[in-house]
Formats: sequence, structure tokens, C-alpha cells
Amino acid sequence: MESILLHPTYFPSIEQMAAIAQAKNVVFEAQDNYQKQTYRNRCYIAHTNGTLLLNIPIKHSKGGNRQKTKEVVVENAFPWQKEHWRSIQNAYRTSPFFEFYEDELHPFFTQKVEKLMDFNLSIFTVLTELIGIESQPTLTESYEKEPNIGDFRFLVDAKTTPKTTLDRYTQVLEAQHGWLPHLSVLDLLFNEGPNTLNYLESQNIEQ
Repeated sequence: MESILLHPTYFPSIEQMAAIAQAKNVVFEAQDNYQKQTYRNRCYIAHTNGTLLLNIPIKHSKGGNRQKTKEVVVENAFPWQKEHWRSIQNAYRTSPFFEFYEDELHPFFTQKVEKLMDFNLSIFTVLTELIGIESQPTLTESYEKEPNIGDFRFLVDAKTTPKTTLDRYTQVLEAQHGWLPHLSVLDLLFNEGPNTLNYLESQNIEQ
């Protein structure tokens, strides 16, 4: 793929990271209005009983007015970072590569977070380094309903199941609840380690 347009998300889905791994240029949408129930502030990991939602609380605008995603501020009134990290540890501490990556990821759950988009972009930078994806993304300067590049913004929708059928890989908790698709790329990274990039490049991501 040439250039693609996506939303910055919280520990992106495998589908989104596969699209990124296969693109020559990545452009992130920076001029959209914030919408609920999307991967902008949530991701799914495997857990003992199946999938587990990790959701970042946000401060909603006064009066219910729309706000730009780039202006959304995270709600830190309760320890969501501590809870998320504990859940990730419980889910993946026995996976083959968790210890290999935990030192690079742990700071995201200890350092104070303010704006959601900035946080997601920081996560993207570290993830691409860990996976081995060479990407220098740019941000949009205006909102285009019909962009002239590959539009993968639909991958942000957490309510819609992706069309893509992912290849199976070994999941640490598979014996307990079967194989789980459409998880955060964290699941792939902790289970596949250095093979993550090869896996992402081999998936057929449908628009």
C-alpha cells in the first residue's frame, strides 16, 4: 500500500497495525470530532475469561458539545493506568515475550497523561520501534470526508467487527477460552515477539 489515513488509537488493534506495517506512508487524522465507543480510548486484550476491555476515561465537554479529538483530555481522578497495567500483567506475565517488552511499555502506565491524542501518538512511536516498523507519520491539517489516499479510518470503530480474517497465532490463554481475534497488537507482541512484524506484513487487510 502507498499512503493510508487512520486514527491514532490506544494500543492499536492488530488490523490497524497490519495496515500500518504494509503502508509506505502513514497519515493520522487530527481534525476529527471525538466519538464514543471507538478505539481512540480503548483496546481489548485476552484475559482468563475471554476478552477484556481496557478503557481510558475522558473529560467530556461542558453542555455535551462536540469537541475535537486532539482537544480531548483524559480523566485522571481514579487510577485507570494502574488498573490497566495490572490487567496486562495478569493476562500476559506467562506469555513468551512479556518480560522482553515490559520495561519499554510500563512508563505509559506511570507517567501522567493529559491529552488523549498525544498519548496515543506516543504509544504509536514506541510500538513501531519495538515491532521494527519504519514509519514517520504525518498529521492531517484539515478534515476530508473523501481523502485521496487509502482511507482506513473505519478501523477505529469498536462496534463493528473487522472484515479481515486474521491468521491464527499461538495465544498464551488459548487453552482456557479458545483463540481470540481482533485484539490489541499487545497480544500479538507478547505472544510472537520478534515475529510480530512478519505476521503483520502477511495479513490481508480489507477496506
